[in-house]
Amino acid sequence: MEVILLRFHGIGEVTVALDPAENPSTVSKLSNALPFRSVASRWGDEVYFETPVKHAEEKGRVEMEVGAVAYWPRGKAMCIFFGPTPVSQGDRPKAYSPVNFVGTVEAGLDLLSKIEDGCQVTVSRGR
Repeated sequence: MEVILLRFHGIGEVTVALDPAENPSTVSKLSNALPFRSVASRWGDEVYFETPVKHAEEKGRVEMEVGAVAYWPRGKAMCIFFGPTPVSQGDRPKAYSPVNFVGTVEAGLDLLSKIEDGCQVTVSRGR
């Protein structure tokens, strides 16, 4: 399983294990686009940022788990869920519209609540 690092400048690193089982084409495109830089935004307890990848919905879903990482086709964005979003009903994360699940946060989940709009992020292959 491939590991990627999300370096949020001034905050720290989040380690993500990519999981191609559900959306293999999406994971492959994201992996092939590494490394890249972007600017993070917050939407409730979700951090998201634009990627250089343009990909359609593969096996999309809106119900997510804490620590889930997904690709949002509408925004060409990577999303990291760490709690409820404005459309959640209860404590579970819920995407705004269908996303392609691509992996799980392995380390650094606690850092996500510190990220604010405009935070610079670098995405690269893990060690």
